[in-house]
Amino acid sequence: MLRMPPDDRPRSLERKRMETIFAPLDPDEPLPRELLHESRRLGFFAIPVDRTVGRRELAGALWLPALAAVLLLAGWGQLSGLVMAGIVGLLLLGFIAFAISGKR
Repeated sequence: MLRMPPDDRPRSLERKRMETIFAPLDPDEPLPRELLHESRRLGFFAIPVDRTVGRRELAGALWLPALAAVLLLAGWGQLSGLVMAGIVGLLLLGFIAFAISGKR
């Protein structure tokens, strides 16, 4: 590995030179709103602490398990494709109506 002698280092990386280009950060300055929001996130799922789950999130989370249950029951009960498509359509419309209705 080649090492540069200290006098051959790029001048742009020297501390004094960097402070002339960029002002030092103020430790008392509050973070921007986006960084504050990111700092409140938790663990692997990154769920914000300051927000509860609303109707949209609940409908979105329940849609896939409900669809799987309908398909499983339709296969077990040997329903026709048209009846199954109608049930899936009503299920989708029900979840959309649930997500839109009510307060957030």
